[in-house]
Amino acid sequence: MKRFLLFLSALMVITPVFSQGNLDDIVEAEMKAAGKYFNNQEQLKANEFTDNYDLKYHRFFWNIDPAQHYISGSITSYFEPVGGELSEMYFQLTAGFTIDSVIFHQSQQAVSWADNMVHIVFDSPVPENTLDSLTLYYKGVPGSGGFGSFETSSHNGTPVLWTLSEPYGAMDWWPCKQDLNDKIDSIDVYVNTNNSYRAASNGLLVEEIPNGDNIIYHWKHRFPIPAYLVAIAVTNYAYYSDWVPMEEGDDVQVLNYVYPENLESAQNQTPAVIPVMQFYSETFKPYPYRSEKYGHAQFGWGGGMEHTTMSFMGGFSYGLIAHELAHMWFGDDITCGSWEDIWLNEGFATYLTAMSYEFLGDEASWESWKTGAINDVTSQPGGSVKVDDTTQVWRIFSGRLTYRKGALLLHMLRWELGDEAFFQALQNYITDPDLSFGYARTPQLQAHLEAVSGKNLDEFFADWFEGQGYPSHEIVYEQTGDQVQIFVHQEQSHSSVDFFELTLPLKLTGTGGQDTLLRLPLTENDMYFTVEPGFGVTNVVYDPDHWILSKNNSVAVGIDELTRIYGIKLFPNPADNDLNILFSNLPEEVFSYQIIDVAGKTLLQGQLQQVQKQYIDISSLPAGNFKLVLENKRGQATIGFIKSAR
Repeated sequence: MKRFLLFLSALMVITPVFSQGNLDDIVEAEMKAAGKYFNNQEQLKANEFTDNYDLKYHRFFWNIDPAQHYISGSITSYFEPVGGELSEMYFQLTAGFTIDSVIFHQSQQAVSWADNMVHIVFDSPVPENTLDSLTLYYKGVPGSGGFGSFETSSHNGTPVLWTLSEPYGAMDWWPCKQDLNDKIDSIDVYVNTNNSYRAASNGLLVEEIPNGDNIIYHWKHRFPIPAYLVAIAVTNYAYYSDWVPMEEGDDVQVLNYVYPENLESAQNQTPAVIPVMQFYSETFKPYPYRSEKYGHAQFGWGGGMEHTTMSFMGGFSYGLIAHELAHMWFGDDITCGSWEDIWLNEGFATYLTAMSYEFLGDEASWESWKTGAINDVTSQPGGSVKVDDTTQVWRIFSGRLTYRKGALLLHMLRWELGDEAFFQALQNYITDPDLSFGYARTPQLQAHLEAVSGKNLDEFFADWFEGQGYPSHEIVYEQTGDQVQIFVHQEQSHSSVDFFELTLPLKLTGTGGQDTLLRLPLTENDMYFTVEPGFGVTNVVYDPDHWILSKNNSVAVGIDELTRIYGIKLFPNPADNDLNILFSNLPEEVFSYQIIDVAGKTLLQGQLQQVQKQYIDISSLPAGNFKLVLENKRGQATIGFIKSAR
């Protein structure tokens, strides 16, 4: 989903053509509104009442008038019991409806309804692993929680109705199983509405059936789909198609349903989907739903939503088109198996949108996206990509964390692994038969990245997926003869990560336009590196291509002589109650020390022992930033450290 309102399906692409501040204001307002609806935390957890059957098929028949906030119809469900015979069955459905009947084996079944759960008791149990079916007839006024799970509005004086069920809104308008553990194998959608309207939905439009003054639109979708991606939209759509030539043959249809008053402008914008679909297909795998279609259906929301084979669109900007299309691979084909892992949907779609700038656009747009994303994520010191509270919709769809930090997590993985291993791993992930058209969690992506690269990424994901914040680096360098010595100190913005292990890019430039890019493996704090660039170094540039999520980095010339001579290191940094000091070379003179706060006030002082490893008790210090000043007859050394809040 992209929230442009932002939902740049979850976007947030940062381009030079719009105001990031205005966009985020809209998003935050929408998130707060959405969060008010989801106050029953229990209903948001995996539902134990619906885990004893496997959904195979739904046939939906809905009567819809876009001028009325109302729905009636039936849902026929095919299912197989799991783990034993099935004597009772539950669907999730919020209040506001009347259940007329439930028919099973041509007989009406007993039904009760409480706590948003429809409880059906069968006359005779269904044996395990037996395919069976029932039909539920219902009607009523749907709720409209979240981002507007069932909405009626108007455009240019004409009524319009649409649905948007992510994350918990499917149960607002149809009885469903909406946990992220069971995709429906296939669906048929029948929408009965006035013949002045058209209905958009998932899959292929296979029939338009006259029905008096009405018309029944029959959409057929033969790919697995989670409940939150089932969707309809109804109004007086104009329609046309773009076609995408594919290397595999058989052009892919992009069916566009747009408001008539926007037809001309849409026709000028939607062809942008053609090179983007070709790019995604060549980079990852061919468009997953190519045997059916792709499409756009305009709706009255300020962003987009990636319903399988037909994204609902508030507009047709390039970024929104690229973002929602990316979800057909990452989010719809492979869907996050928990809202904790929503970055597998939204972080991917955001990064693929950025890559479309990189490979199909211009350098300025690509650079603007990288710097904008880094600036936004580092605007606050904390926050993890992993969603720590899935009951809060605003947290699930945080533009700063889920979208942009999730995208930058992928960007940094690409730097760590290199393009060849990174893209091969993503191809293996998206084509994994155990995941394709199913669900995935973060460890399954990690396993593919490790299998191709041969690297253990436990620390990386602990730091960047579960951990909060970002690093800041202090770089000091000095050239002596042919050698350049580089000292790297790191501070962390949040105490959840004691050190961000990463490969640091530094560019050395020199006389005559010479330069070289270094890849420095940072495995611990306060590391020294010695390189021979082959030219006189006049400048060192920190991360010139913006691979690293970081802030407040500095580069200075001149390594403190005593720090260099004795190889002084502090650890851990941030420190808890003990600040350990290690001398690689034992000092021949005794050091005195002072610990100074940011205001320059001395808080602790004393004398060190003449041993290689020792510690200073700093339990009396408050949390914050400090400097350790060491001094003996040879001079003075100053090293910064952080006292943690733990």
